[in-house]
Amino acid sequence: MQVIKYVFQPHGDDRGQLVALEEFRDIPFRIKRVYYMYDTGAGVTRGYHAHRSLQQILICIHGSCKIRLDNGKEKKVIPLEKPYEGLYVSNAMWREMYDFSPDAVLMVLASELYDEKDYIRNYDEFLEYVKNLEETDEKGPEKK
Repeated sequence: MQVIKYVFQPHGDDRGQLVALEEFRDIPFRIKRVYYMYDTGAGVTRGYHAHRSLQQILICIHGSCKIRLDNGKEKKVIPLEKPYEGLYVSNAMWREMYDFSPDAVLMVLASELYDEKDYIRNYDEFLEYVKNLEETDEKGPEKK
């Protein structure tokens, strides 16, 4: 599994730091939705889902947290600790966010508007979904 972590360009001086993000320049997709999580309690794990088509960039803009990614074959844990780093999460990738510091703010940039039909919230269903994707890819385009 390839983990793609973006390092965004901070701009700063004695007044402080600023990070500007632009779609198709810094973010590899059109940004259609932005949301963020904060005041996440100790021991809480969020996520527990995958998306059929949505792509995301996760940025812990304050504090720290960990992201567990799972493509159905391999799992990786990626720490997010810097406000100028973003983790790319593709579609068909199970994600769990956990180990939030008390001051953590996790911002998510999403490629699509909210659509409950895009979510896969059952892990067994997710495994079946990625298995079917692989079988489709192995067969290639169907010949007529």
